[in-house]
Amino acid sequence: MKKIHTTNAPEAIGPYSQGIVVNNIFYSSGQIALTPEGTLAGEDVQTQTHQIFSNLKAVLEEAGASLDTVVKTTVFLKDMDEFPTVNEIYGSYFENHQPARSCVEVSKLPKDVRIEIEVIALVK
Repeated sequence: MKKIHTTNAPEAIGPYSQGIVVNNIFYSSGQIALTPEGTLAGEDVQTQTHQIFSNLKAVLEEAGASLDTVVKTTVFLKDMDEFPTVNEIYGSYFENHQPARSCVEVSKLPKDVRIEIEVIALVK
């Protein structure tokens, strides 16, 4: 197992890593809308979703992967009524390549954010 760490994404806020590579597969921890400096990127789901994708791209790159090699995503939403907005933004990052996805509504997320996303990707 190889622990992934980059300063281009927020530090883990608990006893976990930003991601792990095992047998050429990258497993990310859930990314929330914290900037690399650790501040919340905004209150609205649009701003938070874009920040999450910025974080995901950073940890994927550090792992030797990219959004193009993502095979599965899991999206956690605080409010499923925001799904259409998130889906549109999500689609802008996965225009041609469309990994498998799950999306669930949850009652609460860390730092009281609106959304969290985790990915599984192949390492190049």
